[in-house]
Amino acid sequence: MELLPALAISSSGLTAERLRLDLIANNLANINTTRTPRGGPYRRQVPVFAEKLREAMGAGPGPGPQPSQAPGQGVEVAVIAEDNTPPRLVYDPSHPDADANGYVALPNINVVNEMVDMITASRAYEANVTALNAAKAMTLKALEIGR
Repeated sequence: MELLPALAISSSGLTAERLRLDLIANNLANINTTRTPRGGPYRRQVPVFAEKLREAMGAGPGPGPQPSQAPGQGVEVAVIAEDNTPPRLVYDPSHPDADANGYVALPNINVVNEMVDMITASRAYEANVTALNAAKAMTLKALEIGR
């Protein structure tokens, strides 16, 4: 049994969840941004996670493990997507970005959704730290046995 892949898998999970938390912080920081370089309000960004390819461990044709039997290699961020829900329209005729009817288009960010995502990412991060610590403890015990 190899222990280093377990460390690498947990490490990829930590990296992915940290990026998710960074995007949530960026979304919350831009909750009132009405102007972007592309024009219009800021759009919420969400990460799309994907499993790392199993073929990286040598799974595939031949005598080795088949793709359905090989363990994964962790997680990676496939793409950072923009949420396509329409912007929130708020009536504020005094705002410089108000349209002819007095409505301002604000980013499509809901604070409650961002908080739920943040708690989920935080829990996933903690779970990956726990798995990393367990793998590290197992590695240390294996080294003690080898003395």
